[in-house]
Amino acid sequence: MTTDPTSTRRILALDDDPTGSQCVAGVDIAFQEDPAIPAQVLQEPGATCFVLMNTRALSEADAIAKNRRILEGVLDAGVNPQGLHLISRSDSTLRGHVLAEPNVLADVLAERGVEVDGFLFCPAMIEAGRFTKDDIHYAMVQGEAHEAADTDFAKDATFGYTQSNLRRFLEERSDGAVKADEVVSIGLENIREGGVDRVEEILAAVSGRTWVVVNATEYSDMEVVTAALARREAVGRTFITRCGPSFVRPLSGQQGAAVLAAEDIAIDPSRGSHGLVVVGSHVGLTTRQLQAVQRRGTLLEFELQVPLLLDPQTRDEHLSEVTEALRAQLASADCVVYTSRDLVRTESKGESLEIARKVSDAVVELVARVREARPAWVVAKGGITSHEVAANGLGISHAVVQGQFFPGQVSMFTARQAPPETIGVPYVVFPGNVGGDDALAEAVERLVEATSQKRLYEATHQKRPDEATHQKRSK
Repeated sequence: MTTDPTSTRRILALDDDPTGSQCVAGVDIAFQEDPAIPAQVLQEPGATCFVLMNTRALSEADAIAKNRRILEGVLDAGVNPQGLHLISRSDSTLRGHVLAEPNVLADVLAERGVEVDGFLFCPAMIEAGRFTKDDIHYAMVQGEAHEAADTDFAKDATFGYTQSNLRRFLEERSDGAVKADEVVSIGLENIREGGVDRVEEILAAVSGRTWVVVNATEYSDMEVVTAALARREAVGRTFITRCGPSFVRPLSGQQGAAVLAAEDIAIDPSRGSHGLVVVGSHVGLTTRQLQAVQRRGTLLEFELQVPLLLDPQTRDEHLSEVTEALRAQLASADCVVYTSRDLVRTESKGESLEIARKVSDAVVELVARVREARPAWVVAKGGITSHEVAANGLGISHAVVQGQFFPGQVSMFTARQAPPETIGVPYVVFPGNVGGDDALAEAVERLVEATSQKRLYEATHQKRPDEATHQKRSK
């Protein structure tokens, strides 16, 4: 991976789950609200810092409050809003508080004397087959491109939608407050035929928090847009980006992917010899990936039954039983724990969020109890699951992205600030909606190989008692 040495844009990425760093490496990640971490990181020109907020798991009101609290804290800690580019990072399949979060960030900047000209909307995740063409957003499903509204993602219990055209999507999600015909579009013809000059011309005409759809089917499209954006920023104009993972890469001045091989994954010698997979996501892709792991039969399986977790009469006993069984088996086997696959939901979005929260809390409690067993590695499957497991299960407050398991997908973190039993554990953030059916199994196999290399190293470097005694006597 190479980084553009001329890039001085400082980026604060407020991420609504922990999966936004999949297309970059070597950037800092803050899991808590402590403004000291991003404030320190953003002192350096060209620095990028993610703050993982998990706001996709919150109500809109709570998400707004959290965005405001974090940005105000960072600015109060001494970060100059001038020359700071804000990313409201979210889902490449259009879920999340799409309008509310960028708007509250613009409100905070306005209170500091910085008016936002526009919101760039670029949900692309090229590696996962999420792209926008003619303002229509697409998602690859089992090798075929489908309009986003025709996929399971659009049926989300909390953030469902019916429009694939991003201009009409914004109108739908805003209940008409944003008019489709008032949304500006940067088309592929503008990017590929007009180049940076044409895109800059479009951006120059944008003001008053206008939404701008960025069409992109490959990274070169986004690189043109970021170059044009840099020109507008150089003359004092301000934009906030609402995007999927891919757009972060050109914004941060990086190119290429940092794909980790088994030999790139360091397993701390103080850790155990077996790892843990935690599966919380319920999207169809996650279930298929879990089934692929199960078919290979290489992991011991433990199921958290959601109905038992939701019943106060059975929750604690069921959670304790699974936790104790898992702790006992980690000493001798790689393990996977997953929530039961039948999705429990209601017609109320608020109630659906509350159900998800209760299940997530149980998963986090399990990981917090198990972490003292010092697993060799931990994989968390699902966006909300990944955040909660890292921040509250493993207690990570500050980490660095080492790279990915696949180009632009599935990041591995190493903790800089965390409890002693967590330091040194490779932590893999595996979103619920990315990868092929065998991707989870392949990632686990790479981690198992890295662990095997650790065991082999220890075996070949550990002296036999008689050998050590002989060496001591010969001195």
